[in-house]
Parts: sequence; C-alpha cells; structure tokens
Amino acid sequence: MTATKAGLAGQLAVVAGFENPQAALEQYPTPPELAAHVVHVADLNGDIEGRTVLDLGAGTGMFTLGAALRGPDRAVGVEIDRDALDIARENRRRVGTRTEIHWVQADATRAPLCPDGPTTVVMNPPFGAQEGNEHADRAFLATAADVADVSYSVHNAGSREFVEAFAADNGGEVTHAFAAQFDLDRQFDHHAADRREIDTEVFRIEWD
Repeated sequence: MTATKAGLAGQLAVVAGFENPQAALEQYPTPPELAAHVVHVADLNGDIEGRTVLDLGAGTGMFTLGAALRGPDRAVGVEIDRDALDIARENRRRVGTRTEIHWVQADATRAPLCPDGPTTVVMNPPFGAQEGNEHADRAFLATAADVADVSYSVHNAGSREFVEAFAADNGGEVTHAFAAQFDLDRQFDHHAADRREIDTEVFRIEWD
C-alpha cells in the first residue's frame, strides 16, 4: 500500500489515457495528481480500506487503480466504452496492484450494481460541458445515491449549490468540499490551447 499522496501520484503517472477520446462522452483523462488527492482524502476518512470501491465512468481506470492501491476489499470500474476498458486492463498491469478488480462494461447511470457491504464511489463524471448534455453529472450522482454509503465526485467549479441540493433531495449530505485544479491537455479540435487549467470542486457525500 502506498503511504503518501505524492507516492500514489507517482504510481498513477504510468496510467495511459484514451487513444481515441470521444467528445460526446467527455473523455478527459483524470490527472494522476487529482486522483491521488481524492483517493488520499478518502483513505484518511476511512472510506477505502476494507470496502468495495466503485469508479463510475472509469475511463482508462485512473480512480479505480488509485483506490486499489489503498487496500479496499475490491475495486470495480464501470465504463461504457469497451476500448477504454481494454486500456484500463493494460493500465492495471502497469500499476501492478494485487487488489481484486472487476471491470464492467455498462452505462454507469444504469449500472447493474448491487454491492455487498460498505461501498464507496469515487468518480470524475462528465461535467455536462457539451451542448445537449447539461447536468450529465446528475445521473452519476443518482447512481451513487442508490449504491453507495459515501461518494467522492469531481465537478465544475461553482457546482456546490447544485450538488448540495441534489444530495439533500436524495437522502445525502455533503460533508466535505474542496477545490482542485484539473490540468487538461488539448485533445479535441474545439480546444484552442494546447493545455489549460480547469477549476474543479470535489465533494464528499454521505448517503442514507
């Protein structure tokens, strides 16, 4: 098990991103530093070790693998894109964790999940930045409310009012919120800069 946040980020630096990212699915790779920060906070709060950890919209496995390195009973990565899951499986070999990991190809907003025992969701859902896809993160939060005792999720800066209201309406409570920077490399034609920094917020929610 990796002891420090910096050590965890270093191990996750080998995780490969999307080969052919789909803008419609908002397939942006989660930076290893951000994943390490969220997983580290979850671990400090007792939300990783001995639990089932679900990564909804796992992409190429950054959060799944980060959690797996911190000693859960098992980690489950749910991702609709088969190509991304193929990369996630290869990333597991790169990272080398021995934790039991299940990769599930499914829509995370309609996932056939019935976890047994204490369950934590860690996720970087789509922000709903694409036209016609506004509030895409709402459906991911709804899944978390259904299957988890606690969840950690990354959202656009300025989402606190929405997240707190959604949690309150669905038997949840935001217990922690912190700002985090999301460094995004250019990968789609509509991106003007080669690299930009996106301000995000991470929320810990306890669900009834």
